[in-house]
Amino acid sequence: MSRSFFVTGTDTGVGKTVLSALLCAAFDAAYWKPIQTGSDEGTDRQTVARLAQLSPEKLVPEAYCFRPPVSPHLAAERAGMEIQLEKIQLPARVDAAGFIVEGAGGVLVPINGTQFMTDLMKHLGLPALLATRGSLGTINHTLLSLQALRSAGVAVAGVVMIGEENADNRRAIERYGKVRVAGTIPQLARLDRPVLLEVFRTRFDASLFQ
Repeated sequence: MSRSFFVTGTDTGVGKTVLSALLCAAFDAAYWKPIQTGSDEGTDRQTVARLAQLSPEKLVPEAYCFRPPVSPHLAAERAGMEIQLEKIQLPARVDAAGFIVEGAGGVLVPINGTQFMTDLMKHLGLPALLATRGSLGTINHTLLSLQALRSAGVAVAGVVMIGEENADNRRAIERYGKVRVAGTIPQLARLDRPVLLEVFRTRFDASLFQ
């Protein structure tokens, strides 16, 4: 799996699912969200399948799926369960050119009484792609997230900035975060596979994904 990443974000709602769908479409990759909360409103697996037009064999079912739209640790507690990392394992074989794994919430979202989303990333051993906003405040949020990832021993493949573009913010993130901005996703009036492929072609540095 030469193009496999763990897509995480600075916070909830930053655009991880859109980024995951874009990468699945661009790489012909499989998709997996190990921990899903808020399933009453639909799952991210369903969204990615629709946006990237993935075939069923490229969609891996969730290891844990909870109905309330709350943090994984709290959703599990309400269900009388505890999320256990040893029960979350990458599938042995997926018929795809890569594997995109999407996290829940930000990098330090707790998943049980002692572990965080960073522990899941380290457990799975995939490099992280950090989704971050382009707007005011993103420098602080992005640098804090990068620090948390590196402190946890998670390899960072790059940052993807989502929303209104800001060249000053991009330069600051690359300089102070010592990281490459792998691409940008602008505000989009329409979301579908052709649009996502065009965004990857025109706004991503494909050489970083070789």
